[in-house]
Amino acid sequence: MNRINRLFGIRYPIVQGGMAWCSGWRLAAAVSNAGGLGLLGAGSMEPELLREHIRKCRRATDLPFGVNVPLLHPRVEELMQVLVGEGVKIVFTSAGNPATWTGFLHGHGVTVAHVVASSRFARKCEEAGVDAVVAEGFEAGGHNGREETTTFCLIPAVRRATALPLIAAGGVATGEGMAAAMLLGAEGVQVGTRFAVCAESSAHEAFKRLCRSLAEGDTRLMLKKITPTRLARGGFFRAVEQAEARGADAAELLELVGRGRARLGMFEGDLEEGELEIGQAASLLGGEETAAEVVADLVGSCRARAEGWTADSGF
Repeated sequence: MNRINRLFGIRYPIVQGGMAWCSGWRLAAAVSNAGGLGLLGAGSMEPELLREHIRKCRRATDLPFGVNVPLLHPRVEELMQVLVGEGVKIVFTSAGNPATWTGFLHGHGVTVAHVVASSRFARKCEEAGVDAVVAEGFEAGGHNGREETTTFCLIPAVRRATALPLIAAGGVATGEGMAAAMLLGAEGVQVGTRFAVCAESSAHEAFKRLCRSLAEGDTRLMLKKITPTRLARGGFFRAVEQAEARGADAAELLELVGRGRARLGMFEGDLEEGELEIGQAASLLGGEETAAEVVADLVGSCRARAEGWTADSGF
């Protein structure tokens, strides 16, 4: 049992990414019941909906679960009040300054992890007093850091920069990938893409089917003039591609994105007009599976790879 297991009180050092439109109570509870740490994705929730999902998740599991909160959420203050009011004990923050809310959350007995894309921000996490850091490489789906650092380069850099418990994210979808991340210095992994398309995910079935059909190179980091976002190919992808090719400025891109694109694509299943956020690991996916099957495969494959490494490595 390592520091991640002990910090969150979980059996396996596997965290399910708190993904907007995908991470409702069914997914979070299923991952926690399988021995990992399930996260509710508050990024797509209003305060009362978050309260509902917390209560439903608590009825579905008696094991630890948490909530991911993007700090740029327009109603972040209300979300935080819901979290402490409902007695949530684990919060993963992202997309903002960890110093803003860590003290408040600690004051209510909450364990805090923060998502970063660089070793510089990992050091800021340590200064802010967070309990763990999630280092996410640019292979990840959805909103991404501007540094475009890959997970293989980011994890050892963050490990050198901070002594905090370290969770690797971005492109981790297999047990072999989990083993590799831990050899690089991570103590656990956060998995998004594979959980986003599993049976308990709240994403639309059309979105899940599309993601399982993606090949290598079928996602790209786009919208860099506003918020870098990894998207799968589709109608909206092509519209962004054309706009960026002709030199569209940030204002034009913001108008193109508009409101509700992510809900339209991932939750409602409009594969032409919707924003289809998914990671590069989509090309590694197989058929349909449950959250419990994902956790079991990650654990089994990681153990097998770790046990066989010395014999296979040539040393």
